[in-house]
Amino acid sequence: MTSPDPDTGLLAPGWAGSPAASATADGAYLQALLDAEAALTRVQARLGLAPAGAADAVTEAAHADRFDVRSLADRARGGGNPVIPLVADLTEAVGEEYGPYVHRGATSQDILDTATMLVAARTLDLLLADLDRVQRALARLAAEHRDTAMPGRTLTQHAVPTTFGLKAAGWRALVLDARDRVATVRDSLPAQLGGAAGTLAAFTVYGTEDAQALTAAFAAELGLRAPLLPWHTLRTPIADLAGCLAFTAGALGKIAADALVLGRTEIAEIAEGSGGGSSAMPHKANPVRSTLIAAAARRAPQLAATLYGSLTAEDERPAGAWHAEWEPLRDLLRLVGGAARDAAELTEGLRVHADTMREHLDLTHGLIVSERLSAELAPVLGRARAKALLTDLAKRTYAEDPSLGELLAREPELKNVDLGALTDPARYTGSAGALTDRALERP
Repeated sequence: MTSPDPDTGLLAPGWAGSPAASATADGAYLQALLDAEAALTRVQARLGLAPAGAADAVTEAAHADRFDVRSLADRARGGGNPVIPLVADLTEAVGEEYGPYVHRGATSQDILDTATMLVAARTLDLLLADLDRVQRALARLAAEHRDTAMPGRTLTQHAVPTTFGLKAAGWRALVLDARDRVATVRDSLPAQLGGAAGTLAAFTVYGTEDAQALTAAFAAELGLRAPLLPWHTLRTPIADLAGCLAFTAGALGKIAADALVLGRTEIAEIAEGSGGGSSAMPHKANPVRSTLIAAAARRAPQLAATLYGSLTAEDERPAGAWHAEWEPLRDLLRLVGGAARDAAELTEGLRVHADTMREHLDLTHGLIVSERLSAELAPVLGRARAKALLTDLAKRTYAEDPSLGELLAREPELKNVDLGALTDPARYTGSAGALTDRALERP
């Protein structure tokens, strides 16, 4: 029986089949390692530190489909990382003449860190594309529902009216905050080149006169930033990735949390465009996209915490701290990439039930506008009288079930007050429309 592919995501429907899954798969990581090795040889050849033929030979050999990723994984146990067996296999593939120029002057961490930055950059590009889909879908929803009144809820209870447009605009603001953070980190991802202990010493032995120029050329060859210093134990790039990815998971998780509440059967103010089925209950259309996003948001902070913990790295290269980063960082990239994919599908297909929202504004029999009435009636009745009257009528509303507006209409003191306007929840959304407009001005 053939062994299963470890990257199929059988228990990870949140990222399975997503663009991020492909960009972070073992094969993609292997190719990034090979890209780093080939770039290093090409740059050394360009600077006269290796023959041109070596650059051609290494580049020609550096294709992931020529290597056995499972064998590399098994042999990685011997040295604690996959670069060591890969260098051996790549050297053999290049051949006797140019094999000595493979990995020349570098250490395993140089190649694995650089490959990690390549994988991160390629995944973040995909993530940014999906975040753009999300923000465009939310901008459309916010504009369409700028004045769609609905209950505002605080501490699970109806508070005062708001609009769905403002809610969608708020979701979009978070997504744009995430986009900006991800874009900043994407543009700052550095190559790694330091040699055995971060001094670039071996490169000078092989003829390098300007190690900084070599590092800059290596980074440019890969489309990465040139670091100020080797960062073997200066893990700012990893911490930055942890932060922007965890924030993005939380931003998308906020959308999912609201969608799950508003999509409950007894609320049904919104619904996913296409719900998932149940294995036991044929009538169900489960909010699968929101559920998977929420699951990612719950996991992301703990993964980020591991990466932040790895900042505490001893000496010039650490035992354990660096190694602890690999899996949680890849998990974060996958989770957040998958969540962005699901968020795009969720927001692009979201169904908004404006009529239900309007009906729910009346569930408290008019009490949802008690804040407004308290302010508006104080000049008419006096502050103390207005408060006493509204307190009494609120009790009667709960006990007798008439609307607050009906009870107010029976008060002789208010016969000249336009109670219809004051008690209409849809006319008490404050600056929601203007706030939505302002939010939508943000590109």
